[in-house]
Amino acid sequence: MNNEFDIFVDSAANLTDEMVEETGIKVIPFTYTVNGTIKSCYEHDKPFKETAKAYYKLLSEGADIKTSLVCEEDFINAISPSMEQGKDVLLVTITQGLSGTYAQAVKAMNALKEKFPERKMFVLDSVNASLGEGLLAVQAAKMKSAGESLDACAAWIEENRYRMNSVVTVNDLKYLKRSGRVSTIVAIAGALLNIKPMLHADGSSPAMLTVYAKERGRKKSIDAMIKNFTDNVIDPANQTIAITHCDCEEDANALADKLRQLGANDIVIEFYDLCTGSHVGPGTLALFYMGKERRSAATVAEHKKFGLFAKKNA
Repeated sequence: MNNEFDIFVDSAANLTDEMVEETGIKVIPFTYTVNGTIKSCYEHDKPFKETAKAYYKLLSEGADIKTSLVCEEDFINAISPSMEQGKDVLLVTITQGLSGTYAQAVKAMNALKEKFPERKMFVLDSVNASLGEGLLAVQAAKMKSAGESLDACAAWIEENRYRMNSVVTVNDLKYLKRSGRVSTIVAIAGALLNIKPMLHADGSSPAMLTVYAKERGRKKSIDAMIKNFTDNVIDPANQTIAITHCDCEEDANALADKLRQLGANDIVIEFYDLCTGSHVGPGTLALFYMGKERRSAATVAEHKKFGLFAKKNA
């Protein structure tokens, strides 16, 4: 059995430094521009927490930040060395419902197949973002380590990606307004009424981050995350559950404590990925776990009554 393949993700996968070290997954970074300077969303030799804390401090201070997708050339430059070494490739990307990165990855794959016709490459849309994407790649890496083939790892992700549940709450609507995801009227009304939208990765294709509920106040929005988990999780004691946050670690730890009371054993807490972080803003809290199949849940069309949608950010 040929087990010579590398696993890649874009940096939206939000892998912790420990995950990268333990799995050998290779991260291809998004970039962002702050006050005219281009920076990387992920640096292999720099602790991510350090990068993220500085990033969200800039956001909270009102810095003008714009993110850019991973382009075809970036993918080719990152992946070519593996193929030159005779390795096949599994690449997992952020959902194409949020970013044009998947389309760029497909272009790169077609170019690489021409250059390395003997090599095999899978490009998979995770139908998730942040550690919803990352946990799928980590599971593929564990399967690889156990001797599973490239084809088996790719098949597992395709079969299970809609079982990865992602739920998010934002603390301040101004960041969704700034990125064009809500209107000025909705943002003002939400601020006045202390409305906290509840978003999740939906069951559509391509998957989008859509609003499925609105809660009044932070406590109720976190309670809604716990209810979402209770209603949808499957076998919480035997999976890795992830929480990401935009510099609100206290809330993340409190949420983790609640989940442990509900049977969760292995919980990862990390700063929220920078790629989509600028569009949700400081105070955002997100939860990722394997649970019920999302395609049986409400579709994008059924969310229209809430008047709030995410759109592609880069």
